[in-house]
Amino acid sequence: MPLSQPDALQQRYQQIVTSPALTPAQKRHFLALEAENALPYPALPQAARAALDEGVICDMFEGHAPYKPRYVLPDYARFLAKGSEWLELEGAKDLDDALSLLTILYHHVPSVTSLPVFLGHLDTLLEPYVKILTQEAIDIRIKRFWRYLDRTLPDAFVHATIGPADGPVTRAILRADAELKQVSPNLTFIYDPEITPDELLLEVAKNICACSKPHISSGPINDKIFTKGGYGVVSCYNSLPLGGGGSTLVRLNLKAIAERSASPEDFFDRQLPHYCRQQIAIIDARCDFLYQQSGFFEHSFLVKEGLISADRFVPMFGIYGLAEAVNLLCEKAGLKGRYGQDPQANALGYRISGQLAAFVEQHPVKHGWKQRALLHAQSGISSDSGTTPGARLPYGDEPDPITHLLAVAPHHAYYHAGISDILTLDETIKRNPQAVVQLCLGAFKAGMREFTANVAGNDLVRVTGYMVRLSDLEKYRAEGSRLNTTWLGEEAARNTQILERQPRVVSHEQQMRFSQ
Repeated sequence: MPLSQPDALQQRYQQIVTSPALTPAQKRHFLALEAENALPYPALPQAARAALDEGVICDMFEGHAPYKPRYVLPDYARFLAKGSEWLELEGAKDLDDALSLLTILYHHVPSVTSLPVFLGHLDTLLEPYVKILTQEAIDIRIKRFWRYLDRTLPDAFVHATIGPADGPVTRAILRADAELKQVSPNLTFIYDPEITPDELLLEVAKNICACSKPHISSGPINDKIFTKGGYGVVSCYNSLPLGGGGSTLVRLNLKAIAERSASPEDFFDRQLPHYCRQQIAIIDARCDFLYQQSGFFEHSFLVKEGLISADRFVPMFGIYGLAEAVNLLCEKAGLKGRYGQDPQANALGYRISGQLAAFVEQHPVKHGWKQRALLHAQSGISSDSGTTPGARLPYGDEPDPITHLLAVAPHHAYYHAGISDILTLDETIKRNPQAVVQLCLGAFKAGMREFTANVAGNDLVRVTGYMVRLSDLEKYRAEGSRLNTTWLGEEAARNTQILERQPRVVSHEQQMRFSQ
């Protein structure tokens, strides 16, 4: 006899509170999600509801009642300069003040994870407060701060940026990250060839060899999208307006759309436009609740004190499963090519990205920065099965690193809210970090705006986009984890084969071909 709805809810609550793998804080978070999802979903048109129910569109399990934005990117520089009336804090006067103020504000910045996903452009924020401190004194403080972040914000989606300029705080963060090898915070280095010294980029490459961080992002490309410095990289690989953020993230399952298509023409002319319209309808419904019913933008002190502004939040129009969609459409067209390995198949993928970008540009949303969503190549979630994140190449089916990068690079121009791939490099790269530099520069020259690499042999690795320690995955089931996201990595490793990327050796011949 099936359980009634109240009984089923009680059973889920009981499973959460009695779980031996969850900490009390984690139990509280999951209980809150259950309570939110007991509320009615924002009203949707029938076709949009069907697309959501059938799994052609995924709302990322954000919850039925979006009472806070998915990602919040406060203006931390304003906060450090002016302090906060609501928090009864004066502005910072030195580095100790600045670090203390940031640690306080982080606990009041909401997100989909209930922890801050953006910690700010940390070196730019902190450099003005260094004053007469020696490099040794800065290193001690930053290492202490870095350890504090991992222990109090134990979530792999917590993200900071540094660069493009060099400075004592930049160096201190790189040293602390390489030494401590922590899951939190995730880290992006913003690269600008007009500003970043060659020697600093080499240090970044050495860090990648040591701990698979940081991710490297092209400053000039981001500046063109958001205005110079007017953005942040958050969570995994989400680029969003500073002083605002991401209101919601909804994603299309391109594989499922291709399965429903009789031919490539049917996909491009009928099926893809239909489901894009349904995704806009879901985005609008969720944002209506956030803006008009939740009260967030009327009551949050972050808004009242000018740290965020409602008109700088943007919904993210996500996609995933492009590789599977291309392969299915090739089969339906009688073509033998495979995505990432055949020019004809790759061209089909670029056509999909181009059509998606044109749709998003041509269709306004009710609530959003510039009245538009931003296209995002979503990097997967742990429950995905049979699909590849975003526009990436399928796991275990990758060519050499240069062919890999050249295949995915043309997609990067379309996905303004973020796109990524992960190269897995053989650990011999540790003897030649300059090869990582050349790969990165070649990738940017080919049109990529984001460069990321895992290095075989490291305990700290990226899963879809966030960081996990392999040693934590091995003991999670028996012991649980103090890190909120270890369970996601463990589930993703089982469901998506994300850790099965083959480590690739970068040869001198490949590098020469890439640099030409």
